[in-house]
Amino acid sequence: MQLLLLTFIVISGLLFSALIIPRMVADFNSRGQIYKIIDAPEKPVAIVFGAGLRRDGSPTSVLRDRVASAAELYHSGKVTKLLVSGDNRFDDYNEPGAMKAYAMELGVPEGAIVQDFAGRRTYDTCYRARDVFGVSDVLLVSQSFHLPRALITCNALGVSAAGVSADFRSYRRRSQIFWNIREIPATAVAMWELYVTKPLPVLGDPEPIFPLEVQ
Repeated sequence: MQLLLLTFIVISGLLFSALIIPRMVADFNSRGQIYKIIDAPEKPVAIVFGAGLRRDGSPTSVLRDRVASAAELYHSGKVTKLLVSGDNRFDDYNEPGAMKAYAMELGVPEGAIVQDFAGRRTYDTCYRARDVFGVSDVLLVSQSFHLPRALITCNALGVSAAGVSADFRSYRRRSQIFWNIREIPATAVAMWELYVTKPLPVLGDPEPIFPLEVQ
């Protein structure tokens, strides 16, 4: 009985460490890499990560804040292009299209917006930014709960990234708790994929954002 209990404790400890340590590493790694819009460094491109749509196809409040932050980066001259990346696996679900439409409402010209229709996950977005869109130096626009994972993912894939916080409002406490808890296993999975399995996302033909420029 004691051996069984000891085995359970050891296994539980290992599982707990496997989940918690990646998140701790990501948080530590992101220190000094997350900026407010006014303090953000200048980069060629801002990547805006998808965050869901309402039933009517419009962006959720979280996604609106991400797009609004990216629009401010554009208008302040911090970036020259926005790469809006999200899910478009179904005809009635088009995150990049909704993000582009909202960015244009905020005054970003259509020519400054590039859509990534296969950014289903953070890993896919960063991988495709490098291999499909040819970018290597970016600002990542998301909320603070997501930026550590996004930063460690893009940087590990060879995309030099800094983060910009899109926390425009006080989100519901229940939602914040859920998001932060969800990031624990998500970050562990990200580390496993980055350094162990290295899956290949949906790619396609290259579509370089700056075809005549070398970044």
